[in-house]
Amino acid sequence: MEKIRIGIAGYGNLGKGVELAVRQNPDMELAAVFTRRAPESVSLKTPGVPVYKDEQLADKAKELDVLIICGGSATDLPKQTPEMAKYVSVIDSFDTHAKIPEHFAAVDAACKAAGTLGIISVGWDPGLFSLNRLYAESILPNGSSYTFWGKGVSQGHSDAIRRVPGVKRGIQYTVPVEEAMEQVRACKNPELTTRQKHTRECFVVAEEGADKAAIEEAIKTMPNYFDEYDTTVNFITEEEFEANHKGMPHGGFVMRSGKTGDGENTDQMIEFSLKLGSNPEFTSSVLVAYARAAYRMKKEGQSGCKTVFDIAPAYLSPASPEELRAHSL
Repeated sequence: MEKIRIGIAGYGNLGKGVELAVRQNPDMELAAVFTRRAPESVSLKTPGVPVYKDEQLADKAKELDVLIICGGSATDLPKQTPEMAKYVSVIDSFDTHAKIPEHFAAVDAACKAAGTLGIISVGWDPGLFSLNRLYAESILPNGSSYTFWGKGVSQGHSDAIRRVPGVKRGIQYTVPVEEAMEQVRACKNPELTTRQKHTRECFVVAEEGADKAAIEEAIKTMPNYFDEYDTTVNFITEEEFEANHKGMPHGGFVMRSGKTGDGENTDQMIEFSLKLGSNPEFTSSVLVAYARAAYRMKKEGQSGCKTVFDIAPAYLSPASPEELRAHSL
């Protein structure tokens, strides 16, 4: 069996999850890991896989078919993905919804210039939830859509917290407002503001001597992350953080209620949900499935930037079209 050679850029929680997900797919192999740290300080679970510095990618790109970039959306991916796409086909999990169009444009330009293929904003939201919103809105054009996240840890928002000056450790939980969800399930089609749908709970370990009031203000007013939500910032000790906030659960719901026929059937409801014990490991598994799609599309001669909207579902599966028609359709 020809194996897809996967590279990982960034070996944090997401990168470690990608490594484990690759091991579950017989048609793939981990070929290399790239890091900003000293390579000798990175200990992989897969024997014999080389670890390189990020700047070595240009020389090592021929060893890879697809590079999965596991940086944060706040500051890493806007720079890393277009730069790395100059050398190899790439996948990322960029999740700042408001900035996806400009990120797409930057990656598309880099991929087209280099003849590579990039798939951005891959995960469960954006990603799987995006697809479910598209399906539901296409099927029930006369209706209303709602997305609820949590309760769970947002990797992107937690990363954004940790980049605030004075923060030593930080984690953020997104919490859906239960009353709002029940109104949607009852097909009442409520008009809900961002603030009415979710709250955000932050737990922060501050650096010694840090200005906690300044940290709290920076978090609560952060554009695209916290400024439109009721946000609570809790300062705790490192011992409390270690004891109570090491896990990374998450989940959420995509809902759409609509009318069909002549409008008398008003209780048509679509709901898709996820309950995740490990947000990074699940996101990693989605990234790996889309790496298979990137490999196949590149072999067909495609290039440029894509999103989950552009990928036919069959590209994700290791099964052949004949097998899918016989067993999954």
